[in-house]
Amino acid sequence: MPSQRSTEATSSASDARGQPAPADAAHAWRLTLLAAAPHRLGFVPAALMLALTALWWLAALAAREAGWSVPWAVPPAAAHGLEFALAFMPLFMLGFLFTAGPRWMGLPDHTAAPLVRSVLTMCLGWPFALLGFHLSAALAALGILLVALGWSALVRRFVGLLRASPAADRRHARAAAAAMAVGALAMFVAAASLALGRPDWTRAAVQLAIWGFLAPIFTTVSHRMIPFFTAGVLPAVAAWRPYWLLHLMLGVLAVSALGAAAEVLWWPLPWAVRALLLAVQAPAALLLLWVVWRWGLLPSMKIRLLGMLHGGFLWFGLALALSACSQARMLWLGPEGTLGLAPLHALTMGYLGCTMIAMITRVTAGHSGRALEADNLAWGFYLVLQCAVLLRVAAALWQAGSGVLTLFAIAAWTLGGTGWALRYGNWLGRPRADGRPG
Repeated sequence: MPSQRSTEATSSASDARGQPAPADAAHAWRLTLLAAAPHRLGFVPAALMLALTALWWLAALAAREAGWSVPWAVPPAAAHGLEFALAFMPLFMLGFLFTAGPRWMGLPDHTAAPLVRSVLTMCLGWPFALLGFHLSAALAALGILLVALGWSALVRRFVGLLRASPAADRRHARAAAAAMAVGALAMFVAAASLALGRPDWTRAAVQLAIWGFLAPIFTTVSHRMIPFFTAGVLPAVAAWRPYWLLHLMLGVLAVSALGAAAEVLWWPLPWAVRALLLAVQAPAALLLLWVVWRWGLLPSMKIRLLGMLHGGFLWFGLALALSACSQARMLWLGPEGTLGLAPLHALTMGYLGCTMIAMITRVTAGHSGRALEADNLAWGFYLVLQCAVLLRVAAALWQAGSGVLTLFAIAAWTLGGTGWALRYGNWLGRPRADGRPG
């Protein structure tokens, strides 16, 4: 419900002829409100890209299953990887990092105005990229280059905040800044590989972006926020987040990023490299599954919004477990022992996707003046996305039913993601429900 102050402002508003304005005019969706705060500026285009990307890939897979010919100037796997890794995730990160980051660094809240040009540059790049995937690799390269330039400007600004920070502990901010820089590198490599006609390098850049950019930022945020949020509402669960755990998780991701990129370029990997990946990922998976329990997975399920965060983090441990299992099978059986894309989709759709929806739901509710809770609709969207992850992982593990299961997975992802984008994008373009600025 609107506050008394906002209600009075609405009732006193008038049009140019001095007549009273409609009662809900002050609460209408306005594009100009996106520049009111970084989370609005980042989340709304990200939500739009999330929905459009899902619809695009659903249409592509449906056409394939129907036997219809779709023109591709870039191999579909490379186009899919770029779109799903870099179209909406960085924009969500922008909204979160420039909202929470200054608080981590002991700085005043950051305004959205200096970020607008970078966001527009990134948003301009994706129509070129999407058209280029089907019509011209050079056009796709131009689009990704624009995205890389826009993101690089954001990296420089975040690093500037880090340098200006008076905070004694800046480890989370430093980890985020380093991962953001890796993301810029991956984007430039992807643009160059598209221009040069090297789809193998494009796929390697996607792997670098996922394991070396997206996952480290999500891991950093998880380490800082999940124990804090849990202890705030479940006093029996201590806010346990030792820094050795953060460093270990980031180290495992760094090794995995190099291994995943190398596997694209030098398939099959030498035995020694695969054994190293197994030696790193197997114990890390066991540790993370223990951390899930230590952080309070079961008690957190009593509070939906908190349970959503824990459920997303669970997929991180499962993704590493699947990857380690795949490495072990290939050491024993050779390349045919691979689990295919199961580990990758457990990480991307499971950990990154579900954590993104959980975290942004929390931020959007809190910064729109609403209760910090996941109602039935938000919980339903989240469960649909979890079903999408299970279907996609099953599709990778069961080759005979891969086509149908993959189509069902993207249909579920589209339903959950588009529904979430419509609801929360609607909130983000309206004034806060409590009448406060921001």
